[in-house]
Amino acid sequence: MTSPLKKRLSILATSRGAFLGVALLSGLINLLYLSGSVFMMEVYDRVLPSRSIPTLVGLSIIIVVLYLFQGMFDMIRGRILARVGAAVDEDLSQQVFQSQLHAPLKARSEGDGQQPLRDLDQIRAFLAGGGPSALFDLPWMPLYLLVCFGFHPWIGLVALGGAVLLVTITLLTEVLTRDASKEAVGAALLRNGISEGARRNAEVVQAMGMARRIGVRWGDANARYLAFQQKTSDVSGGFGAMSKVLRMLLQSAVLAVGAYLVIDGQATGGIMIASSILTSRALAPVELAIANWKGFVSARQGWRRLRELLNEAGQKGEPLKLPAPRMVLSIENAGTGAPGSQRFAIQDVSFQLQAGSGLGIIGPSASGKSSLARMLVGVWPTWRGKVRLDSAALEQWLPEDLGHHIGYLPQDVELFAGTVAQNISRFHPDPDPKAVIAAARAANVHEMILHLPDGYETQVGDAGAALSGGQRQRIALARALYGNPFLVVLDEPNSNLDAEGEQALTAAILNVRARGGVVVVIAHRPSALAGVDLVLVMGEGRVQSFGPKDEVLSKVLRPVPAPQASEPRMPSASPLKVVEGMGVAS
Repeated sequence: MTSPLKKRLSILATSRGAFLGVALLSGLINLLYLSGSVFMMEVYDRVLPSRSIPTLVGLSIIIVVLYLFQGMFDMIRGRILARVGAAVDEDLSQQVFQSQLHAPLKARSEGDGQQPLRDLDQIRAFLAGGGPSALFDLPWMPLYLLVCFGFHPWIGLVALGGAVLLVTITLLTEVLTRDASKEAVGAALLRNGISEGARRNAEVVQAMGMARRIGVRWGDANARYLAFQQKTSDVSGGFGAMSKVLRMLLQSAVLAVGAYLVIDGQATGGIMIASSILTSRALAPVELAIANWKGFVSARQGWRRLRELLNEAGQKGEPLKLPAPRMVLSIENAGTGAPGSQRFAIQDVSFQLQAGSGLGIIGPSASGKSSLARMLVGVWPTWRGKVRLDSAALEQWLPEDLGHHIGYLPQDVELFAGTVAQNISRFHPDPDPKAVIAAARAANVHEMILHLPDGYETQVGDAGAALSGGQRQRIALARALYGNPFLVVLDEPNSNLDAEGEQALTAAILNVRARGGVVVVIAHRPSALAGVDLVLVMGEGRVQSFGPKDEVLSKVLRPVPAPQASEPRMPSASPLKVVEGMGVAS
């Protein structure tokens, strides 16, 4: 994979020619800006004293042509900057998306997790706006000041004083808006996170009457965001208004100084008018820069955050493509924890599973079962030890190649907006229909899918909202089985299944084992263990017991005590009682 540093350098190299072109066009535009002042000076000093109509017509034709060129160059400059912004987005969008996708696996994410893409949008919008044009025009301010000094030193000094004041205002705008802009981004992340969480859990919020309280939390976060935004706008807007007033005042001051010089015989009327117009033009880029300063600060901070995000993505080269695993899954004294945490969730885990094995993982709540599942599939990298497929550690695989050999059904099942077939095929651009149907049959969900409104082409909706919990879980099981992966990890796969679904689950587990795969099942209910031959017991993040199913279960399960005569007997699906949620018996 291309390193983030090389990627950024390639973007700069690609855009260098465009920026040079923009700089050249900015020079031509600023030179053409002088034409208005020269035209005014010629009219006052040449046309009016001579009363020459042909001279006026000739000058008018020239100035129209120059203005047309100026407008054309300005339009071309704007189009180039817009395309530079689009090129930056095109070069970085996939990498930013992938980094954003992997960020929650490395550290705790804040807000709704969309800030990197918003940063990229902000950079593109700034490049396509008027901000860069103002920055390219700023270096030409000395040219206008030199022309003003050429008219008369007093005029040049007045223009220089105004320029110094406006530059000071620009620097004050930068200093006073920097912290508020950063705080506004943080407040926006919190606000968007609350909003996204409420949207995902709309049913819970509505059913339990939490809408008003969640709304209050969102309102507090929104008020904080608006406060920082308002502070930034007040500062930039206030200085922007001040710069406009100062520019108009300076223009009048130059006009007054020019009038005095005309009265004193040191300048002509044309110089008086031209210097006033020229001073206004000289300070226009500063005023425009102040007006666009908020966007400039946001784009700069966004680029800094993107740079940090891309650096965290790593600069590793592409590993050698490895053959498909076929023999063994081995865990060697491995441990890991939640992203952003310093505490081990599981540690010192060691075992081996040969091809055709089925392992059930049991234990009380918070014993590390789901953490172990995440480590087995590489979602949480090992902090210590190794997880290997046929002797190759998981980090030696390309994630996309490793994904072909792993099937994963997480505890919280979510499907993606799209068709049933797309979800089962993991959104493969050109899936094999036979493989899709084979995965559905392996999960015993083929008939159920055919009874959906559009069969395999049925749209499941956002997060699978158009399906029931059991349907989502069985389709997600088919997704885990798609392509006959070597390692299949199922985290509480029967939490939403009825008796028929549990039978299908057992059949799917046995089928994976029969074809030489490895199945790992996280379970709270004994029925999920019907298809496995080994059991591992977790407790306090460590392996408490590991071995053949019957041997281990005889240690951790005990018979349900007979009910007392006064107690009504409830029907039970199993004659066994789980000790501490299927933990180790005391």
